[in-house]
Amino acid sequence: MTTYDKNIGTKQKALRINLDKKIYGSFAEIGAGQDVAANFFKAGGASGTIAKTISAYDMAFSDAIYGEEESGRYVVEARLIKMLNREYKLLNVRLQDLAAERTFFAFADTVSALNYQKTNDPHGWIGLRFQLRPNAEPNNVTIHVKMKDTDNVLQQQALGIIGVNLMYGCFYYYEQPEIILQSLMDDLSTDRIEIDMIRFEGPDFEDVDNRLMSLHLVKNGFTNAALFGPDGNVMQPSEAFYKKHIVAVRGRFRPATNVFLDMLKKGVKQFENENDVDDDKVVVLSELTLRNLQGGNEEINEKDFLDRVDILCSVGQTVMISNFHEYYRLISYLATFTKLRMALILGIPNLEYIFEEKHYTSLPGGILAAFSNLFGAKIKLYLHPMQDETGKIITSKEFTPPAHLKGLFQYLLDNDKFEDIKNYDKSLLKIHTDSVLKMIQNGESGWEEFVPASVATLIKENCLFGYPCEITGV
Repeated sequence: MTTYDKNIGTKQKALRINLDKKIYGSFAEIGAGQDVAANFFKAGGASGTIAKTISAYDMAFSDAIYGEEESGRYVVEARLIKMLNREYKLLNVRLQDLAAERTFFAFADTVSALNYQKTNDPHGWIGLRFQLRPNAEPNNVTIHVKMKDTDNVLQQQALGIIGVNLMYGCFYYYEQPEIILQSLMDDLSTDRIEIDMIRFEGPDFEDVDNRLMSLHLVKNGFTNAALFGPDGNVMQPSEAFYKKHIVAVRGRFRPATNVFLDMLKKGVKQFENENDVDDDKVVVLSELTLRNLQGGNEEINEKDFLDRVDILCSVGQTVMISNFHEYYRLISYLATFTKLRMALILGIPNLEYIFEEKHYTSLPGGILAAFSNLFGAKIKLYLHPMQDETGKIITSKEFTPPAHLKGLFQYLLDNDKFEDIKNYDKSLLKIHTDSVLKMIQNGESGWEEFVPASVATLIKENCLFGYPCEITGV
């Protein structure tokens, strides 16, 4: 196993791979990704590594080789997978006589760099299919990147570096997937490139939990948010949210309770009844922030993170982990993926939080700057009521902002930016997540009635959230 050294340069990495007599394969690059293979050629000794390079730059030529895309889009994961499938298969067919002594790889990328008019969104899919032993089943590592340089040539250079980093990490850090992830940014910075998705697959990565890898992307600052579906598989945000209505709800979900599900169900239903909402295009998103995972300044407990994700997935939720502590940052991020109407579902206490100006002191425009982002998009906030200690139901009608912000609140009301959730189940308002959690941890009876049946089963079977399981068979 190679010790991680972040000071190894791109040329050194490419040269080491070139001089490794076992590693042999091909490069296929569409669009602006031509610099990856170029780095190996420039490093020297490339004839020992490169069987073939191909640059299917023209769309018609690319379609002739890999087939057409139903979506009509070329910088998508589906295209990358077709490229990897074809190129890796060709290696095994044409170089079968080398299969007993070489470890084959197929590197592919499909990229859209900054165009001449600087009007597009530069991004790309990059993937490596590779063996670690001759005749072994291959592994796949796939990433999606966003390129931030304001110059096309610099973007291509950054892509060339990250491509070499991916190959080097996969061949020499394969026993430590977190190091593979960390090494992707060697010789780069988050000012130049963002990695918003990574997926490990294959026999040598059977123990890798891609949800944890998503968490590490956010923790390391490689991206602001990462996404995975109800099945636990990682998703790429721009593809998941493409031409969709997004409904977001934020929480700690420790655990997800019946009041949360009622709030979500009723809020989504009201949103779908809006005249300009196509309910076939609605994506519902449960968001966890790093701060909610930390619960203070302590380190994130990875098991606790996975416990919460398992609970959310069990009730069919798409989950996002982000570093957007403020709501306006979350909405600004989501608005980059769709022009369709969006919704934010939250409880009345969160409305009070939104109107606290102390959260916006770092912004030059203060609360007005934050609200221009939070409410500037086609978005509405759906507010779930709360019940106070006296049993009184609190809705937006009872909410009183600071005196100097009453005009701002009224403006938002007049422009249909808030709406109380109707037809809620009043009997569920007595449920408080913190109280349920204490009951679970103390082994008290009765907490099961406050959570969905599937959640209660998961908690008991897997000893989640500190549930005192009985140890048997010891």
